[in-house]
Amino acid sequence: MSGKTTFYTGKGDRGDTGRLGEGRIPKSDLLIETLGTFDETTSAIGLARALGQDPALGEVWPTVQRHLYQLMSHLSATPEVRPRFPGLSAEEVQWLEATIAHLETALPPLTGFVLPGDSPAGAACHVARTIARRAERRLVALMEAEAGIGAANLAYANRLSSLCFVAALREDQCAGQPSTPARVAPGE
Repeated sequence: MSGKTTFYTGKGDRGDTGRLGEGRIPKSDLLIETLGTFDETTSAIGLARALGQDPALGEVWPTVQRHLYQLMSHLSATPEVRPRFPGLSAEEVQWLEATIAHLETALPPLTGFVLPGDSPAGAACHVARTIARRAERRLVALMEAEAGIGAANLAYANRLSSLCFVAALREDQCAGQPSTPARVAPGE
């Protein structure tokens, strides 16, 4: 063993890629688009985590990223081997809901839409939120095209954008920045 790692295989040079299981599919396939969007989500969460000031979120984000890798493994698996990669369950969805509920207790009531950008970490959370929403839309389309994808995966994807929104508000709060309302009150 030489100790040197090669970060490419060259197998995808023809525009296809492998799945967990047998066979290869085009890189333009809806599955690959869905996986790529979840990968974007976890990368955006990584940016939010790196910029973050809220210690509670510092503990939450790595768990969410691990959940997303579990979800991506489930999606990557061919139907024949998918039972070996179960994806997310109701337990992870419940954890996410409980986490959102806990984090939002420290926030003032929201009276309207807010504009992203009140703090760097909050803005990163908003970017993660929008990518998570796109990943959710891709997952819905994939579930319509391919059977056997667990329903809890979609529930988790749906809740994830809510977590990112709450995280954005908390990061803005930690930075001492009030939320900028999207709508200006009459007379202002």
